[in-house]
Amino acid sequence: MTSLPPGLLMILAAAALPFVPHVARQMMMLGAIALSAYGLMLGAGTHLVWDVLGFELILYRADTLSFPFAVIFHIAAALNVIYSWHDKHWSQHCAALSYAGAAIAALHAGDLITLFIWWEATAVTSVFLILAAGTPTARRAAMRYLIFQVLSGVLLLAGAAIYEANTGSIAFVAMTLGDTATWLIFIAFGIKAAFPLLNGWLQDAYPEATVTGTVALSAFTTKLAIYALARGFAGTEYLILIGAAMTALPVFFAVIENDLRRVLAFSLNNQLGFMVVAVGIGSELALNGAVAHAFVHIIYKALLFMSMGAVLHQVGTIKASELGGIYKNMPFTMICCVIGAMSISAFPLFSGFVAKSLTMTALGDTGIMWAYFVLLFASAGVLEHSGIKIPYFAFFAHDRGFETTEAPLNMRVAMGIAAFLCIAIGVFPAPLYNILPYAVDYHPYDASHVMGQMQLLIFAMLAFVVLIRMRLYPPEVPSVVLNSDWFYRRLAPQIGRPVLRAVMLVWESFLCQMRRFIGAFWFFTYKLVRSPAAGPTIPGPAALVQLILLLAVLSIGYVAALG
Repeated sequence: MTSLPPGLLMILAAAALPFVPHVARQMMMLGAIALSAYGLMLGAGTHLVWDVLGFELILYRADTLSFPFAVIFHIAAALNVIYSWHDKHWSQHCAALSYAGAAIAALHAGDLITLFIWWEATAVTSVFLILAAGTPTARRAAMRYLIFQVLSGVLLLAGAAIYEANTGSIAFVAMTLGDTATWLIFIAFGIKAAFPLLNGWLQDAYPEATVTGTVALSAFTTKLAIYALARGFAGTEYLILIGAAMTALPVFFAVIENDLRRVLAFSLNNQLGFMVVAVGIGSELALNGAVAHAFVHIIYKALLFMSMGAVLHQVGTIKASELGGIYKNMPFTMICCVIGAMSISAFPLFSGFVAKSLTMTALGDTGIMWAYFVLLFASAGVLEHSGIKIPYFAFFAHDRGFETTEAPLNMRVAMGIAAFLCIAIGVFPAPLYNILPYAVDYHPYDASHVMGQMQLLIFAMLAFVVLIRMRLYPPEVPSVVLNSDWFYRRLAPQIGRPVLRAVMLVWESFLCQMRRFIGAFWFFTYKLVRSPAAGPTIPGPAALVQLILLLAVLSIGYVAALG
């Protein structure tokens, strides 16, 4: 059983969840995750190959790059099960477990066809976490999300087909960006990694999912894309430019966004940029930084989404303009949120610091100073919108007098585990460093790293305080901030509706003329066969059918004669 691809057991277990009572269902999910994780014990190598129609499908390949992603994906899946324990709707549990299983199986795909199958499986399973919210907004966002995810899969399949025709291989290995095949695969990965102008689906859909669904969504899709980029396009210099744009641009949107889960979605996009830059550098230190950042990001981003989900679950809103003052009612959730905020801001002794410093050091070694300063700016921006804005506006600003209680126990347990991991990894980074793809000879806690980061954080905090005191900080007002999704949520309908109306008018006119022509033809035929000169009469419809058949026979004969 251990030779099965990790994640497959989770998908099989998900299929049985509707027939299992609630508590047994949760235990079954944890058991399936544990068995899937046990499959990682086989170690590096190719463990399952299937020959199909002349293609060698590598269903289970493991190495030092896939292992850390597989470990954190299993941890994230288990945390999601605990966090959603109170929810008795089997459909969400089924979608979340199969989604996590598909992502884990994709990590171990050794060929592009197998990768495509699991790539699309993550799209199909994850969309139900958005649909489960049951609101019209969520349904529309889910359809837009699905279009982008399926498009990514279609591009991946097209690229794989052309790649096989050019090289005779479908192996998922390092590629050189240049021809049509590699560009298609690169764009497919870029969609799921939320590249600029391809990222609207993330901020559009994630905040519309259920409280528990958003936590699951934050963990798998985009990190799977980072893994795919690291596997296929490490060292591609375009990624440095793309990643730098990803780190900087979302900062401006996150600062003015009112929905705190959308703030975290913009922040997620920002953090992906650091990983993309690291993959673009392509050195061993940089790839270690990308993997380490993905590992810790899954934990602290899940913690932040869990804390905001707990607020939404207890209060019923997640709008910054409507929240505040609930630190007295939800102190544990507030503490966990602050720990997540300090982790994402890369405070020393928290997990973000020991991971992000790897990427910054690797970037500094390249001498690409413009990118280094962009990432420094983005690091300060992270503190502004996720490190300060999220806990400040959710728990402290504008006391609204909410009468509420702490989140359910299972939510607090999940948040407590994630908060513990954020601190443990920050204080003892060696276990994380030991599972990275390459040997790590790096010490994050030297004087220059600590002092440099603390200076950046202190000045960023000072800037926030000054802006708040001078009333220059963007006010929290009810609004929806659109990103690249503006093109298809606003511009496309404005342009498309008049064009569609014109097309429909032409079509309606055409159909009207066709109906008149057919009616006139029918009437003429009917009168012809019913006239006294026609001799013995037969029913008009029968005559029309015979006429049509005769014309068909004559047409076939004419075509055959020409041939």
